[in-house]
Amino acid sequence: MSRRALTFAALCLLGRASLGLHAQLQSIPQQPPAPPAGQHHLEPFKNSSIPPGALELVRLETEFQKAVEKGGGKAFASWFADDGVTLNNGHPAVLGQQAIAADATWDSKNYQLTWYAEGGQMGPSGDTGFTWGHYDAHGRDNSGKPTSSSGRYITFWKKVNGAWKVALDASANEPSSPLP
Repeated sequence: MSRRALTFAALCLLGRASLGLHAQLQSIPQQPPAPPAGQHHLEPFKNSSIPPGALELVRLETEFQKAVEKGGGKAFASWFADDGVTLNNGHPAVLGQQAIAADATWDSKNYQLTWYAEGGQMGPSGDTGFTWGHYDAHGRDNSGKPTSSSGRYITFWKKVNGAWKVALDASANEPSSPLP
């Protein structure tokens, strides 16, 4: 195994969600971090490197995910711009940070939403961009029966008064069975 491959494997084992992700990915630009064991495989990046702007957005996405893992729906809503939007399969769009906060009432003890970025792109002006990746959700329905879903997401980011905020979060569930 090459030194580069060994370095990449070691970084994956150390955890892609660490605060040092930015520096780690700069030294290994060929592929995004590996998903947790048993989860979906990542597609390799088509680019030969991850641009610095995309690394900044991946770092933000990681902070967003960690906050939601700890703080549940309240933390989720806190990352949105005042005019933010959520789009989820089978549900109407939720428009505005206040409506998102009213809709995102789950407690992280009862519902776990986790995700990881597979890539991102910074807009040419440096004040907008997007990240995309895979999510997993686990909880219980009203009768107490375990539920789970997984899928793909895209987060559009924008700077508001110098701070990064989520402008749009959209997700699509994975198919219930593998496609042929």
